[in-house]
Amino acid sequence: MQFQRYSREDYLRLPEKPGIYKFLDSEETIIYVGKAKILKKRVASYFTKANLDNRKTYRLVSEIRSIEFIIVSSEFDALLLENNLIKEHQPRYNILLKDDKSFPSICITNERFPRIYSTRRIDHTKGEYFGPYTSVKAMNGVLDLIRKLHKIRTCKYNLSEENVKKKKYKVCLEYHIGNCLGPCEGLQSEEDYLKDIDEAKKILKGKLSIVGKSYKEKMQNAASDLKFELAQTYKDKLERLEQFQSRSLIVNQKITSTDVFSMTTTENEKSLFINYMRIENGAIVNSETIEVKKKIEEENEEVFRFSIFDLRKKYNSTNPTILTNTPVEPWEDVEITVPKIGDKKHLVDLSFKNALFYKKERLSKKSTQPNEGLLQTLQQDLKLPDLPIHIECFDNSNIQGTNPVASMVCFKNGKPSKSNYRKFKIKTVVGPDDFASMKEIVGRRYSHLKREGMPFPNLIVIDGGKGQLNAACEALKELDIYGQIPVIGIAKKLEEIYFPEDNIPIYISKKSTSLKLIQQLRDEAHRFAITFHRQKRSKASIQSGLDAIKGIGKNTREKLMKEFGSVNRLKQSSEKDLSDLIGPSKSKMIFEAIKKGDL
Repeated sequence: MQFQRYSREDYLRLPEKPGIYKFLDSEETIIYVGKAKILKKRVASYFTKANLDNRKTYRLVSEIRSIEFIIVSSEFDALLLENNLIKEHQPRYNILLKDDKSFPSICITNERFPRIYSTRRIDHTKGEYFGPYTSVKAMNGVLDLIRKLHKIRTCKYNLSEENVKKKKYKVCLEYHIGNCLGPCEGLQSEEDYLKDIDEAKKILKGKLSIVGKSYKEKMQNAASDLKFELAQTYKDKLERLEQFQSRSLIVNQKITSTDVFSMTTTENEKSLFINYMRIENGAIVNSETIEVKKKIEEENEEVFRFSIFDLRKKYNSTNPTILTNTPVEPWEDVEITVPKIGDKKHLVDLSFKNALFYKKERLSKKSTQPNEGLLQTLQQDLKLPDLPIHIECFDNSNIQGTNPVASMVCFKNGKPSKSNYRKFKIKTVVGPDDFASMKEIVGRRYSHLKREGMPFPNLIVIDGGKGQLNAACEALKELDIYGQIPVIGIAKKLEEIYFPEDNIPIYISKKSTSLKLIQQLRDEAHRFAITFHRQKRSKASIQSGLDAIKGIGKNTREKLMKEFGSVNRLKQSSEKDLSDLIGPSKSKMIFEAIKKGDL
């Protein structure tokens, strides 16, 4: 295959014909491969001002030193050649197919008595391959079905006519337990064995209904000939096949030899999520969802079209019909439609749901990754030794010293980690003493982590000024871990940031993302503490009110607190609900107390 070469300045000399073009850099490395209906127009479009305004396209064009091209007879040939060149050279500016792992396939060997086995290595000289299967479980399910329906050998013997005649091999355990009919000793003819292989091929091609009709016909013929044991054998096979088929999605038996594709994009349209389903006899026999990242400003339709072609090639699909959720220009011998109603529309909707689910999963995984830009800014602003991936913030809450509580919220990778939030009941402090309460909860938290050998956070944030910060530092000193964990305090009025042993606070710009993160931590800790305080105060009020009612003991009070949680909810309950919970006599006592205003 001979490509012609021009310098980048001569791009207007390219012919106005369909073909493939390659961009090469100063080191003669292929950095981009593309196809075009009209080579001259497509290549010239990269050098227009509108495209050069895009950063990625500008970077690509700035690296181009020469252009190679080849003219092809049709756009389909261009698509095929483009795909092969991208696979071969992996140019860094071409779209990136994220899912590049090797999937297993099922091989039927071309031996005299063919074997059936799974493999990740494709060598077409060894036999016929089916797949690839994106689910190993699904592949093993198909293999298991074939082995239950047919007696296929698992040995690796060379069963040539000469070896079988010489009785070179002996039957193995598989023969004695009924999984093989012993072709190695000539106990099964090659003709009968190949019939089973043909049935297995139909199953692997998804033609389950054809195999089912064959079993049903053989069962009826055997029954007519009074061969009831043979008829029962075919009946068992038919039931196994139907059971397996019921686990596949049956859409409509009339829908066959069809490929279904759907596409959705991220908000910035930098990535496409594409689902592919292959339909045979109304059943989904293959399915895969991929993420495609655009490296330059390519049209979504162009990337989608390329991905359709790539996935069909991967699964060796020659189906003449393609259903999609968005219009795509067809190529030779393929009909592409966007169905509006009926079973075909349901299929496209199902494919789109799979694409949306995969998109959600991928984006949620990315959201759990460290927000390095934000965390690096915080690290620089606070002069922290390590990236603050794990931050803990403390706050306490009480009203004139009653029901004192505290909270600790945890942020990981710049986002709330709610499973790591903690509530504290103040145990050692009497009266409204915020400093002593802060010292207690910080001491309790890090004595626990130290005792259990758990990792400390990269930063501790204290909701409060210098006094609360000093109290927290005292707790850390008593645990002999002061200085190991950076700790700061944030005062509410002016949003001042205090450091230990420094009376002068620092001020971070109100527009800074790092200050917004610290404020978010402080506000979340405050919300969590206030919510806990309200719950505790509500429980205390109902408990104190119930204490005054004679005949209501500790167990009854606990039942009511667990069920209602607050006085208002208790008052709103019906006499029947209360009677069912604690009995009619105690229920009557409580309702009388409510009427008198004692509760």
